[in-house]
Amino acid sequence: MIKRAPSMFVVRHALSSPSARCRSLRTHTSPVRYIQSSSRPRLPPLAFAFDIDGVLLRGPHTIPAARRALDMLNGVNPMGVTIPFILLTNGGGLGEEARRHKLSSQLGVEIHSNQIVQAHTILKSVVHKYADKPVLVLGGRNDEIRKVAEDYGFKHAYTTLDVLAWKPEVWPFHNLTPEERASVKPADFSGIPISAIFVFHDPRNWSLDIQVILDVIRSRGIVGGPYLDPSPTSNQQSLPPVELVLCNPDLLWKSDFPQPRLGQGAFREAFQAVYQAVVGARYPCVQYGKPTKATYEFAESVLRDRLEEFSGDRVDEMPRVYMIADNPESDIAGANAAGWPSVLVKTGVYDPSRGPPTHTPSYIAEDVEEAVRWAIEREMRK
Repeated sequence: MIKRAPSMFVVRHALSSPSARCRSLRTHTSPVRYIQSSSRPRLPPLAFAFDIDGVLLRGPHTIPAARRALDMLNGVNPMGVTIPFILLTNGGGLGEEARRHKLSSQLGVEIHSNQIVQAHTILKSVVHKYADKPVLVLGGRNDEIRKVAEDYGFKHAYTTLDVLAWKPEVWPFHNLTPEERASVKPADFSGIPISAIFVFHDPRNWSLDIQVILDVIRSRGIVGGPYLDPSPTSNQQSLPPVELVLCNPDLLWKSDFPQPRLGQGAFREAFQAVYQAVVGARYPCVQYGKPTKATYEFAESVLRDRLEEFSGDRVDEMPRVYMIADNPESDIAGANAAGWPSVLVKTGVYDPSRGPPTHTPSYIAEDVEEAVRWAIEREMRK
């Protein structure tokens, strides 16, 4: 059952505006038992993981409640302490340093790169397997994702635009624009064995990308090579299959358009439908992103590092981590499986008029400000 707690903020009901509520928090804040006199700050009993789209931002616009919520994390709360947090998103397309600059500007607070876990950030933990091997990277515009991949340590990253520039007949229904042509890396793919395909971010040209993925997978890495689909009579089954890794399973996501938009999960389903129609089975792949266990474990390790930096000491026991999010299928399901309390907000994908959420959160809030307040009150009662 979804719990709704009575308020412990003394003046909450006496104030009508969000700004007045924030002023009251500053007035009534007292540095209680969580502050100590040593130079090392004591960790509060909770930390947060926030989704971004639909929680803090809607498209390029900041949700007003987000700034008030971040004020609370920065000390405007009854505990009088700074509360650590990370941003855990299925979005991506930029490096973490570039993302932090953009988010800091949008949210009006200083965000650090080690607070950001994007859908593809987890690939930093597996790059050593493919650092020296040719890989195909998908998503974003032009060569933006190649730059992210190279920054992670992939030394030989190629895009589907590189393949199209090599042989336009690979997909004769798209002519490279001057901007796209300027971004390509010249290569002869007849002699480049692609060992893995990484879908970092939402692809921009589904038809081209599906065709090139099919070519790479079916030829075991050589674009234009003979197809080596699994067969009892094939004499080349010793060739390893090409690993397909996707970073975001979200079927839908919330932009500033009135209705949710198709995400990378929809691209995965489109590819698998085509592959099954052609070959007769779905292709095995590695899936990262919320709600996968691997992503939540990775996010917890990032948060632990953040907490150790915050406290200046080793963190043996994690505080309770609250996931604030808008998507029951990815955020709430993953948080529940990880044992994190979860708060579902109504400012994104979740539409209460369509019935109860598919995965039950610990609490449902109007927005991120209410979500943060509820979590703090809950911990204070304990």
